[in-house]
Amino acid sequence: MADDKLHILATQLGAALKARGLILSMAESCTGGMVAQALTSVAGSSAWFDRGFVTYSNNAKIEMLNVSQSTLENFGAVSEQTAAEMAAGALKNSHTHIAGSITGIAGPDGGSPEKPVGTVCFAWVGVHLSMSTCTKQFQGSRAEIRQQATAFMLAELIEKLAYFPRPMKY
Repeated sequence: MADDKLHILATQLGAALKARGLILSMAESCTGGMVAQALTSVAGSSAWFDRGFVTYSNNAKIEMLNVSQSTLENFGAVSEQTAAEMAAGALKNSHTHIAGSITGIAGPDGGSPEKPVGTVCFAWVGVHLSMSTCTKQFQGSRAEIRQQATAFMLAELIEKLAYFPRPMKY
């Protein structure tokens, strides 16, 4: 059932990207490529999805997405600051118009009083979209938290595309 929801959202997102002539890239940590998996489950996704970066370790975030060591030290891997740098790195290191990122604590371990299990940070940036970030708190098992984060990312991308102009038709 959850996979059906993700496929429906991915199909809707693909249609919105295609209608605007836009290409997407993703940077994922706690979801481990689940957004990319949902997107590539849609036939024809190569027309609007360029690549996904799965940067689970801090070194991967630094090396692949140019996240700064000081950001990781000062704010942690699970922070809106890191999510913003991940999204900016995905946009810079791809041939895309919009990028999203996810970093969080899916559990069952790894949480703290300040950042409990289920804390997930998101960011979005694009050629016609200034950087935006948010933090959500999800409940459930590791699998449920990852699926909720993936669904949230897909739904938010659909919403944010409303601000992108559609190509002019003559």
